[in-house]
Amino acid sequence: MTDNTTPASAVDDDWASALAEQTSAAQVTPVAQAPAPAAAPAGNQVFPQLENRTAAAASALDISRVLDVPVQLTAEIGRTRITIKNLLQLSQGSVVELDGLAGQPLDVLINGYLIAQGEVVVVNDKYGIRLTDIITPSERMQKLSRA
Repeated sequence: MTDNTTPASAVDDDWASALAEQTSAAQVTPVAQAPAPAAAPAGNQVFPQLENRTAAAASALDISRVLDVPVQLTAEIGRTRITIKNLLQLSQGSVVELDGLAGQPLDVLINGYLIAQGEVVVVNDKYGIRLTDIITPSERMQKLSRA
């Protein structure tokens, strides 16, 4: 049976040689470099002043900045909880009962927040959602306080 452990002196030698190599590399004189240009403040070039704009112009500018931000839209038919045992027993053709009732509106969520309700429609052989009710911020707050 052979011993695969390295003697402590060999490990110390490896560390000592690595340290010596690092020290010798640090002592090499660096190549002459041109001095870095003095940093100038960005000032108004990068951060334009906002006080000079009208409220309407500032509002239009602010909304235009977020119009291309992607969000996740989810249509939720219903939910259910099942055990892992039942999950593993699912196969093609299995039916999972949801808490939503047939004919009940779908919940439309944006990034997980309820914003509307709608119904399923078929458009050009694809499923779609027809929005039937938009949830106002005050209604959202009422639903949160009831929960």
